[in-house]
Amino acid sequence: MSEYLHSSVSNGTGYLVLDRPKALNSLSLEMVRSMTATLLAWRDAPEVAAVVIRSSSEKAFCAGGDIRFFYDVGRGTPQGGSALLEDFFTEEYALNHLIHFYPKPYISLMEGVVMGGGMGVAQGGPDCRIRIVTERTKMAMPEVNIGLFPDVGGSYFLSRAPGQLGHYLGVTGVTIGAADALYAGLADYFLPQAEMAALLALLERTAGKDLRAAIAAFAAPFQSAVGESSLALQRAAIDHHFAAGSVPAIMASLQQDASEFAGKTLQVMASRSPLMMCVTHELIRRGAALDVAGCLRMERALVRRNFEHGEVLEGVRALVIDKDNAPQWRPASVAEVSLEQVHSMFAPVWPDYAHPLRHL
Repeated sequence: MSEYLHSSVSNGTGYLVLDRPKALNSLSLEMVRSMTATLLAWRDAPEVAAVVIRSSSEKAFCAGGDIRFFYDVGRGTPQGGSALLEDFFTEEYALNHLIHFYPKPYISLMEGVVMGGGMGVAQGGPDCRIRIVTERTKMAMPEVNIGLFPDVGGSYFLSRAPGQLGHYLGVTGVTIGAADALYAGLADYFLPQAEMAALLALLERTAGKDLRAAIAAFAAPFQSAVGESSLALQRAAIDHHFAAGSVPAIMASLQQDASEFAGKTLQVMASRSPLMMCVTHELIRRGAALDVAGCLRMERALVRRNFEHGEVLEGVRALVIDKDNAPQWRPASVAEVSLEQVHSMFAPVWPDYAHPLRHL
């Protein structure tokens, strides 16, 4: 079991508490394994009727995978690969699949930073998920900023966001708040941060089998307080520009728009990995035609290709290790990214019978 994950059962509810505050609850392999083992044990346990996952700190639910670990183990091995790295992504994606199809209510208290791998353990599937955000929620799939792509099932849940919101959020990696999360279908309820203590008390005194209805009733009075969604305000522009069909076409469309939104979006995209923006666009397009398992298998192969290329290692170096904020992306511009390069990233790594996620 991981020292950074605490589990307990009370009144028919299983509690998972992420407790690695100095790293914003970034997921380690040990945390993934501990979470998986606990959820498997609770899945068929009659004394557990629901699961709550939360952070020990309101600052961050989970900022994603441990990217410093990715850098350390990936840099020291040929073509950016190692057994530990392989294990991490295989087991993390298997955990995401387990959560998506969990047979009991799965309640995520998405306080503070919720990004990348944090989204993977918070989202759940439509039959189990109860996702709660606050005014302090900072949500994103920001992987293109470090030379990666929106994984942990991002190809599934982003491709199913309304209109072109999934392409916009994945390709730009922008951060959104509570109102936008609700509008994009990435959260279910809003609660003021000041009400979280009362919610936890409600969870403790309510039997696990009754939590879904109790949470809905508790949250109902606060839904009008979430405020207006900026995604809703920009929806027409997002749908117009991000329906252009490719990242170069999207940028060309934005360049013809003199609005503040278009200018800010272009500025953001200028800092992202050109290759990974193009790969992400293709990933979300492909993900729309796949089920959850198919999306996770696609992402698993793509992770291997990414580390072989080295884009994520350079991104982490520039933003986290050396902190020079000057990644040397390969290719250096969107104009230099070819369709062949993009499609090669999706080339199969294993025969179907040997895929590490073949049993999903």
